[in-house]
Amino acid sequence: MKIITTPDKRLRQRCKKVNHISDETLEIIANMRKASLDWEKDHPYELSAAMAAPQLGYDKRIIIIRDDLDDKKNNTFTALIDPEVIRAEGKPATDYEGCLSVPSLYGLVPRPTKVKIKALLEDGTPVRIKAEDSLARTLLHEIDHLDGILFIDHIKDQKDAFFRMNDKGDLDPVDYDKEIKNNKSLWGNND
Repeated sequence: MKIITTPDKRLRQRCKKVNHISDETLEIIANMRKASLDWEKDHPYELSAAMAAPQLGYDKRIIIIRDDLDDKKNNTFTALIDPEVIRAEGKPATDYEGCLSVPSLYGLVPRPTKVKIKALLEDGTPVRIKAEDSLARTLLHEIDHLDGILFIDHIKDQKDAFFRMNDKGDLDPVDYDKEIKNNKSLWGNND
């Protein structure tokens, strides 16, 4: 499965609720897990921490998140179906974010440091999750995808917030005026 990248309009749509977990739902989740790990094989300095269904073209409110965000050898993901943010709080912290759908670009994104969400697991079990720091950031990033929001939208007008990964795995600043501001392949029709 090919990961959809900007400016594909499907990344900008609000996804439909799943409501009922079916074989199709489980197939979507399996495809998401496979696509995440396949992408990671070609990106030695990067970790596929999570993915949202619209990144593969599915109009469904499904995300997967890696069970250990610090261990690239741990290839297990938890699927969350119809996740909803109940509360996001804490003084916003700014940290780097990247996205499989925004190739090679990173940004310094402010996000709340704590989040409480509710969702269904793939077996239909309802869960409530309290998360902090990097897990909270990752959950908020993925739930944004389900509403047609990309991390770049949070920093659109911040000239010093954009970076690219070089061939050594380091992040270098990007010339905002030349590469970001009017880049239609990045923003599409949503600028």
